[in-house]
Amino acid sequence: MFAIQNGFTYIAFLLMLSGIILALEKYAKWKIFNYVPAIVWVYIINMFFCTIGFYDSDGCRAAYGAVKNNLLYAMIFIMLLRCDFRKLAKLGPRMICIFMGSAVTLGVGFFALYPLFVNALGGAEKTWGATAALYASWVGGSANMAAMQDALPVDGGAYSCALALDTACYSMWIALLLFAVKFAPKWNKATKADTSKLDAIAAVANEEVKREKNVHPSANDLVILLSVSLMVSVFGQFVGAQMGAFFKSVGLAMFDKGTCTTLFVTILGLISAMTPIGKLPGVSELSGLYLYTVISMLASTSTLVDLLAAPMWVVYGIAIIVVHVVLMFLLSKLFHWDLCMCSTASVACIGGTATAPIIATAYDTSYAGIGVLMGVLGGAVGNFMGLGMGALLSMFL
Repeated sequence: MFAIQNGFTYIAFLLMLSGIILALEKYAKWKIFNYVPAIVWVYIINMFFCTIGFYDSDGCRAAYGAVKNNLLYAMIFIMLLRCDFRKLAKLGPRMICIFMGSAVTLGVGFFALYPLFVNALGGAEKTWGATAALYASWVGGSANMAAMQDALPVDGGAYSCALALDTACYSMWIALLLFAVKFAPKWNKATKADTSKLDAIAAVANEEVKREKNVHPSANDLVILLSVSLMVSVFGQFVGAQMGAFFKSVGLAMFDKGTCTTLFVTILGLISAMTPIGKLPGVSELSGLYLYTVISMLASTSTLVDLLAAPMWVVYGIAIIVVHVVLMFLLSKLFHWDLCMCSTASVACIGGTATAPIIATAYDTSYAGIGVLMGVLGGAVGNFMGLGMGALLSMFL
């Protein structure tokens, strides 16, 4: 079988493949993209090429080793520049609590059900890192899942299965939440929901989102963001190596270079979000470019054979969602949360900023901004919660 031999050709092919899929999504408008997002097709098609040996060469492996982690840390930094906590505070404490309630109840499902499914998923040694990475994704999105790839020992096959779970459960959950809209009065009556301040919060959130959408990046903005993010990646890996060596010397080997680098770059990104660089336009565009490149590279090292275990992963995901719904209803009874915001928070976790506004606007078009800001909040805390879940699941080794 023919294989790409040149490292640059390998990177160029990955980007070309992503470009073709994104062009089909945008211009051909195939309905299949409504059910399976473009980023999943990027992953699956690259897995196919890996399976047939298209990337099986020393040149590809060398390029992967030289590029993947460097771009990964740059992506983490850029992604977090949108997470200015001063803006997120405009959600108000109630909305933030509903989002965190959603993230924590999902975490309870992940942890409590893991012992029941661990053997069916492939054993703790192969799956705990991928499961923690999936949880990071179900708090903040695909970028957080990719960030966990180096921060934790994530098996490539298990990662592929986790992505299959993510896609299947994501599509099912969006449909169910849209169906549940008509039952909102019954939920709200049962929980004695308080919606008195919802419109005021929605107006503030929409104004913040509208302000960001009206700013378009220039070439200068993109070059500045690109150069800063790449140097942050270099500096972050140096600091991470020093931190990892220190923790190892004091008996905390669990905090290795990858984990320390991810934590350092995450904190640096959150701090930078509150500085002038966090106000530069082009953050979303550049983080998207990084994300598709990193995801393509990760997929290029996994085979479709790895997906044979995916059915049990999907069952695991459905069970997690059942636990999540039950616990969210109990919390809603206790704190009088309404179904609209619970649904928006849930899909902000599982789907991210792209889909949270869909659920929010199904209740009222003025609630779109709340969904966006909840998704951004997930991106800010996803790495920390993913690492925390990793620490918990590693106990099953």
